[in-house]
Amino acid sequence: MIPKKSPAVVLSSGGLDSTTVMAIAKNEGYAVYSLSFSYGQRHSHELAAAARVAANLGAVDHFIIQIDLARIGGSALTDKTIAVPKSVKAPMSASRIPITYVPARNTIFLSYALSWAEVLKAYDIFIGVNAIDYSGYPDCRPEYLLAFEKMANLATRAGVEGRTPIRIRAPLVKLSKAQIIQQGMALGIDYSITHSCYDPSMEGLACGHCDSCLLRKKGFKEAGVADPTRYQQRTR
Repeated sequence: MIPKKSPAVVLSSGGLDSTTVMAIAKNEGYAVYSLSFSYGQRHSHELAAAARVAANLGAVDHFIIQIDLARIGGSALTDKTIAVPKSVKAPMSASRIPITYVPARNTIFLSYALSWAEVLKAYDIFIGVNAIDYSGYPDCRPEYLLAFEKMANLATRAGVEGRTPIRIRAPLVKLSKAQIIQQGMALGIDYSITHSCYDPSMEGLACGHCDSCLLRKKGFKEAGVADPTRYQQRTR
């Protein structure tokens, strides 16, 4: 008799990192439950990508939760009056938090994931945060993840009564973008189905100039892998 797979909730934006994390969870033998959010982001094309990724990687289920963070604003990703920064130079340094940071976004997302995990009796929540090649977001740091994990085990019935502690899994947190891409390629990921751009065209073509696009380009170049991204205009 084939043993039943343990469930795991995987936060999915349809981007490069979260897709790699989902492939890792699947490779480790988990039954994947994919969770995405429609939160008023201007780059809503990522939701179609998240659905493609969930289907491609065989997720048991894929939820899209509706949250209106656009009413709160405070970020270029949710407030259309704030322009997404564009540059042909290197992405912004992690020493300064950029305007594309969405206030408390990962805390909100992880809280929903924690709720679903309790219902599923899942003890592992996967998130694709990264503290090396990233845009300087405070909720992508290892110390933040450890703090949330501690809270999760204090604030839930599963954490208090369960014999198995709840774990926030961030397997990419100490990897560069190039290393992430190389690991994903080894797992057979088709990165052409993913979406990373913060400010895509109406057709979903990547702008090629936002921080997310620049990091993605840099990662493929350093990994020695052809970039399958469809850009509005190819840049050097």
